Amino acid sequence: MTLLHYFTDPVLRAPVLGCMLMCFASSLVGVIVFLRKESLLGESLSHAAYPGVILGVIFAGLLNLTEAQELEIAFFIMLGAFCSALLGLWFIHLLQRKLKVRSDSALCFVLSCFFGVGITLSSQVQFMYTSLYRQVQVYLFGQAATMTDIHILVYGLFTMVIVGTIVFFYKELQLITFDRDYAKSLDVNTTSFDAFIFVLIVLAVVIGIRSVGVVLMSAMLIAPAASARQFTNRLYMMFLLASIFGLLSGFFGVYSSVELSYYFAKYNSISHFVVPTGPMIVIVVSCICLFSLLFAPERGLLWRLIRIGRFRYQCLCENLLKSLWFDGTEREIDLQKQQVLLNIPSYYLSFILWRFQRNGWVQKTSSNKCYLTKSGMQRAAQIVRLHRLWEVYLADYLGVGAERVHRSAEEMEHIITPELEQELTTLLNDPKRDPHYQPIPPKV
Repeated sequence: MTLLHYFTDPVLRAPVLGCMLMCFASSLVGVIVFLRKESLLGESLSHAAYPGVILGVIFAGLLNLTEAQELEIAFFIMLGAFCSALLGLWFIHLLQRKLKVRSDSALCFVLSCFFGVGITLSSQVQFMYTSLYRQVQVYLFGQAATMTDIHILVYGLFTMVIVGTIVFFYKELQLITFDRDYAKSLDVNTTSFDAFIFVLIVLAVVIGIRSVGVVLMSAMLIAPAASARQFTNRLYMMFLLASIFGLLSGFFGVYSSVELSYYFAKYNSISHFVVPTGPMIVIVVSCICLFSLLFAPERGLLWRLIRIGRFRYQCLCENLLKSLWFDGTEREIDLQKQQVLLNIPSYYLSFILWRFQRNGWVQKTSSNKCYLTKSGMQRAAQIVRLHRLWEVYLADYLGVGAERVHRSAEEMEHIITPELEQELTTLLNDPKRDPHYQPIPPKV
């Protein structure tokens, strides 16, 4: 089955496009939630919507609607979920502002209470309206496979509303998100914008639970935004990346669900193992998020560890070079002494010395003896110069005691740039001695 088949097949078209649009819209809303540091809000509202789902089913049952009237039942369910989620949001604000309850406590309280009420009501629905109980399960765990073209229309309209809101109110969103006080000083109606944003969040949650369910909806709000944040510091780029990650997770969630279900049916027809679409969408977006957290160029954990390792290696090399300079610039130096002094493993010391030889800084005379070359002495003297310049700056300019400047200088000597060195030299009138009356090597 080709990828194009998923967009043209009458059965697969609606789940694929519906899930992609839902994930796209949720990702855009999730960026706002993520940047406002209200990540748990999506989790709370998705669970708060569940009693409304049950009440919508009960109302549909009172009207004697049957499973064949799916569109009417879905309308009542969505309306009930929307009202229930808004009620949950009102309770959260009541607890936070009127009763002075901490934000995390209020969110968890509403989440658990509303979901508990929903579970209690659902236990009665399975006896009162047995034929409609399946609808309850659909919205609890999600069921993208039964989507129809009407869901594409609903998700498409909602996506247009989200995109239009971000485009037309981009500056206001940027102001309110990053500098609320400045936005108020410009007479931006922050209260109205907050209310509008909360309505968008509620809509995203209510519409999204049809695909991934109440339990997993918060992942679709936060995971794409968290992934995008690892790659950029710009808001517009974060919106763009989050929407791309949302589209990818929506498509490949459905794709992997269908393909894995076919695979298990082909090789193990007895078990009838089916991979659910909603959880697969969440797994895909979680994998994208995990990949971003590990491999993003600037903020990724792997690259940060590499940068930390490189910096530690640089510090060790410079400390060794400086130690060789102190030990003797015109005579042979005992490498075993240096190994003990700096606590360097022998194999690591051998590697560093090999690099020094390649750079022309060191010349070995035997396995345990070496001496600094002219370029090596210049490089080491430059490190000592930066160290002692910083000591002078702390002691003479900032008034720090001479006995307390060495530790800071040991750290700063590795990160002072040529521009900063020039500024220190000018500021301190090119000092010749440090606070301990040791000579400062001249600039090379």
